[in-house]
Amino acid sequence: MTRRRLLLLTIAPALLIAAGAIAWTLFFRPVDVQVSHPERDVMVQVFGLGTVEARVTSKVGFKAAGVLVEHRADVGDRVAKGAVLARLDDREQSARLARARAAVEQTQATLERATASLAKAQANFANAKSISERRQKLVESNSASIETAETARNAQAAAQADVNLASSDMAVARATIGDAKAQLQQETATLDFHTLTAPYDAMITARSKELGSALGAGEAVFTLIDPKTVWVLAFIDESKAGEIEVGKRAEIVLRSRPNQRFGGQVARIEPESDRVNEERRIQIAFDKLPADFHLGEQAEVYITTVRLAQALLVPEAAIIGLGKNRGTVWTVEDGRLRQHAVTLGHRLLDGRYEIVGGVPDKAAIVAELRGGLRVGRAGKIAQGPAK
Repeated sequence: MTRRRLLLLTIAPALLIAAGAIAWTLFFRPVDVQVSHPERDVMVQVFGLGTVEARVTSKVGFKAAGVLVEHRADVGDRVAKGAVLARLDDREQSARLARARAAVEQTQATLERATASLAKAQANFANAKSISERRQKLVESNSASIETAETARNAQAAAQADVNLASSDMAVARATIGDAKAQLQQETATLDFHTLTAPYDAMITARSKELGSALGAGEAVFTLIDPKTVWVLAFIDESKAGEIEVGKRAEIVLRSRPNQRFGGQVARIEPESDRVNEERRIQIAFDKLPADFHLGEQAEVYITTVRLAQALLVPEAAIIGLGKNRGTVWTVEDGRLRQHAVTLGHRLLDGRYEIVGGVPDKAAIVAELRGGLRVGRAGKIAQGPAK
C-alpha cells in the first residue's frame, strides 16, 4: 500500500500538470489565425467557354453554269474586294458577246441611214412646198394654169409622206439599236458571270470545287469570311450573366495559346438563351485579332463586370452556412474571437466573396478556419497575408 500511495503521489501531479497544459492549449492559449485585409482595384469577372467564329461568312459561286478552268486562290489566302478567285470556260459566251456587238454596229448603221433618209425627205418636202407656193401665186396672177398648181400641190403632199415614212424608219432604227444595246449589256453581264470575284476583303476558309468541275449556277466554290468580324461566341451561365453589358472589357485565352491573354470587349448579347443548358450567348470581339487564328478553336473568356475600388474579400471556405448572399464568419475583436452573420456581395473567380455588411468596425475577419475556434477565446492575428 505504501508503494501504491507513493506511485499515486508521484503520478497525480504529473497528470494534473498534463491536464492543465492540455486545457491551456485547448481553451486558454491564444489561437493564431490568418485574417483578410482590404484590397484595392478588385476586378469582378465572369468566366465562360466558347469558340472562335466569324459573324460574316459566305459561300460564293458563279451565277452562270459552266466548266471551271482557272483557280486563283486557295484555302488560307487573304484577298481584297474585287480580286479574281476563279474563272469558267467563256468561249461560247464570248462568241455571243461578239455577235451582240456586231448587232449594235449594224443597228447603228441603220439608224444613221434612216437619219440621212429623213434629212433628204425633209429637204425634198421643203423644196416641193416652195414650188407649190410659187405655183399658187402664179395661178392667182393668171401666169400659170390651175393644172400646174395642182401638180405642185400633189408633189408637196408626196414629199410630206416621204418625210413621215423616213421619220417612222428612224424611230424603228432607234428602237432596234436600244434593243441591241440592251442585248449587248446582257451578254456582257453574262460574260462577267464567268469570273468569280471576292465580294469584300476576305479570307478563304474552304475550296469545294477543283479544275474541270462542271458547275451549276449558284453552286458554291469557295467559303469566305470577313476577318474583321471574327469573334468568340461564349456561353455564360445565366445566373452569372446579369451584369454583363455590351462594351464590357474581357480577356480571351485560346486553347492553343494557354499562356497568352488577348484583350477584347463584349460586342453583342444575343436575346435568346440556350433553353437546355440555361446559358446566355455572348459575342466577344478581339481588340487585335491574332494573325494566326482558327475558326472553331475553343476559347476561355473572362468578362469584367465590375471594378471595386476597395473590397474586403473572404474565402468561401471561411464562411459558415453560406446561402442566398448570407453567411457567418469568425472575427477577432479586441483580441477575442467572435462570430457574426454577414451580407455577401460579389463572388470572385478564385472563390472569395466580398463582405458588404455585418462586420463591426475594427474587427478582422478570419480567413482560414482551424481547430480550437471558440467564441470568447483569445485570438492572435498571424503575421503575413492570408492564404
